[in-house]
Amino acid sequence: MLILLTNDDGIHSKGIVTLGKHLSDKHEVYMVAPERERTCVAHAVTLHKPLRIREVSRRAYGTNGTPADCVLLGVNVVLPRRPDFVVSGINTGPNMGQDVNYSGTVAAAIEGAFLGIPSMAVSICAREGFLFDDAAAVACTVIERLGETGFSGNTVVNINIPNVPREELKGFSVTRLGKRIYNDIVHERVDPRGGKYYWIGGNGEKYERRKGTDFYAVEKGFVSVTPLGLDITDTGSMKIYQKHFRRLL
Repeated sequence: MLILLTNDDGIHSKGIVTLGKHLSDKHEVYMVAPERERTCVAHAVTLHKPLRIREVSRRAYGTNGTPADCVLLGVNVVLPRRPDFVVSGINTGPNMGQDVNYSGTVAAAIEGAFLGIPSMAVSICAREGFLFDDAAAVACTVIERLGETGFSGNTVVNINIPNVPREELKGFSVTRLGKRIYNDIVHERVDPRGGKYYWIGGNGEKYERRKGTDFYAVEKGFVSVTPLGLDITDTGSMKIYQKHFRRLL
């Protein structure tokens, strides 16, 4: 298969480099990724400045764009033909719960799905001591399986892998998004010239412990497999709003 590999940690991130090596054993892999870290840029697409592509090594390209830009450039400019898969990762840190809305890693996979290409995002659930080779082996297993069975509808597969040796994993668990508990704090500080500036901080590591969620699965040692739909309409509340607005017609 021809695979477009991208991320939001940058073209030199060990996560993308390791996954690229593993995938290259069986597949034709092109890497198109930001030239620097673009974490938490979500689904930004660059419209107001020119985008440039620089070849870093054979079939590896860095750009000054966002993760979503990288998919657009990869599909339309870099690759010799339309890829069979778009894979985004391996991200250094989890992408679970509401975090998927901020994640450049997940956004790149969604951009691939927007283009009608089977796409998945891969993250390793740790902040340090990353076992990238183990995670890459798991990601390859998922890709091989999905390559055999195909994707279900217009979905993106969001994979979160516990940071443990592969033989210690309990298996796979198909999950829904959980709920992270944020306690963000905006810190106000003053620069040497007396001007105010701000840092957004806080600890977002807490979450609701509910069975069936991505957080719960990873906590229990399972690889979390979460299908994300491209249609974010809340169909469950449509009837409520129809009652409100029917009277206005």
